[in-house]
This record gives sequence, C-alpha cells and structure tokens, in this order.
Amino acid sequence: MKTLYVADLDGTLLRRDERISGYTCGVINSLTERGLVFSYATARSLATAGKVMEGLTAKIPLIIYNGAFIVDNATGDIIKANYFDTDADMLLDSLFEAGVFPIVYSYIDGHEKFSFVPDLCTQGMKTFTESRKGDRRVNIVNDPEELKLGDKFYITCIDEPEKLEPLYEEYKDKYHCVYQVDIYTHDQWLEIMPKEASKANAIRQLKEMLGIGKVIAFGDGKNDIDMFGIADEGYAVENADDELKAIATGIIRSNDADGVAHWLEDNACMDKDITLPDSCQDK
Repeated sequence: MKTLYVADLDGTLLRRDERISGYTCGVINSLTERGLVFSYATARSLATAGKVMEGLTAKIPLIIYNGAFIVDNATGDIIKANYFDTDADMLLDSLFEAGVFPIVYSYIDGHEKFSFVPDLCTQGMKTFTESRKGDRRVNIVNDPEELKLGDKFYITCIDEPEKLEPLYEEYKDKYHCVYQVDIYTHDQWLEIMPKEASKANAIRQLKEMLGIGKVIAFGDGKNDIDMFGIADEGYAVENADDELKAIATGIIRSNDADGVAHWLEDNACMDKDITLPDSCQDK
C-alpha cells in the first residue's frame, strides 16, 4: 500500500524566514529520488510557493490555495480546479456592506489575477500587496464592482477582528473558511474558498489520481485540521497551534529545527516503496 506524505509549507516545512533549509531540501530530494511519494499543501500560489521552495524537485501534483487547485509541479498546468458558483457576487456584496473590501483571486481572460482596490486597502492588505510588487498576477482596480470579474476561486480579507469574526461565523458552514492570524505579520485574516476547496478534499482527489492507500500529513496551523482529519497519521511540528496538536498522532521537532525532514529521515526506512541505501538495510 503506497503512502502519500503531505506537508504544509509556512510554519511547517519553511523556517521562520519563509525559506526551506538546505538540509530539508536535501533530505526530501534524496527520498523522492528513491521512491518516496511526497507533496505539499499550501495556501500559497504555485508562483510564491516555487520561490520559497527553490531547489525542491518533487515531481508529483501539488496542492495550492488551500486546496482550490491541484497543479502539475513540472508544467504548472491545473489538474483540478474548484471555483465559486454564481453566488460569489452576492458574497462580495455582503462583504462590501460590512465595510470589507478583499483581495479576490480569479482567472480573467485565461490569466490568473488577484484584484484589489488600493484606496480601500487596510494596512495589512497594503503590506501584502506591496510584497507582491512585480507579480504579473497583480490587478489593480478602481471600483469594488470590478472585483467580481472572472472565475473566482479565493477571497482574502485582511482587516480588524471586529469586522471579520461575524463574517466568519456567518459563512463558515456555507464556504470553506479559514480564520486565523498570519504567522509572519500577525494580521487577522479571513480566507473564503468554495466549499469543495480544502486541503482534505484535494488530498482525497490526489489519492485517487495516484492510486494511494495511506496518507501521512505534517502541519502547524488551524487550516491543517481538515488535512489531519482525513490522514492516517498526522504529525504537528513543535511550534504548531494547540488545536492541531490536540488531534495529532505525535509532535515532532519545530519548523526551525527541520522537524519534517528529521521525521522522514528516521522513518523512511519503514516505507516499502523506497529503495533503501546500504545504511538503512538493517533498520
């Protein structure tokens, strides 16, 4: 029975400087070359994930935007997409009425874009958008109505908890919502995706595509809870949220201590799909 190993990025595989260490990169590359079936599931896009994961050569589909897409890591092609239905415009109207003007990710005329109204951006949104200067996906608009353009798949609200928490409570059962504090900026985020777009659902789809029977997951945040829920084993890094630790199979070293790589290195010898080096033959 083949095993799929899936790791979150930020706070899990990535260190606090938002980079993968040379050690972790080397361990995963070595193991995948010998047969380890590895992927990552992240809230990032393929573009931003690729920058922070430079040097990692996983050759299987990857889960991005918290499960909105499964993409081919070699070509960048979308294998599976989960878009909002036509009710997304009503959702946006509701956000506007609450004084929240989000960043909206969509495909417009066949091109991936994230749209925002600069004059209506909160400071947290400005910090985020300024960090994406030069990104070809940037789409500056002048009117909130223009945020409704295209095939929408991801809505990011960065604002005060007083505004966002009621919206989370209102929509958490209708959509896939992630409400948490960003681990880098400490801004409050509310991310809203189609109900079908989740790490858990994407892993189910990936299991079927690859003919996988078992899943072992690694994570740190509340948005990894659904992933742990469908995994056969789920390991939380030492720096993980307490809610995730409470449902984890075990606690491993922190992200800054390369916890995932050490766990894989210590346990990969038990995976029968991996060609073992001589040093592992007696384990």
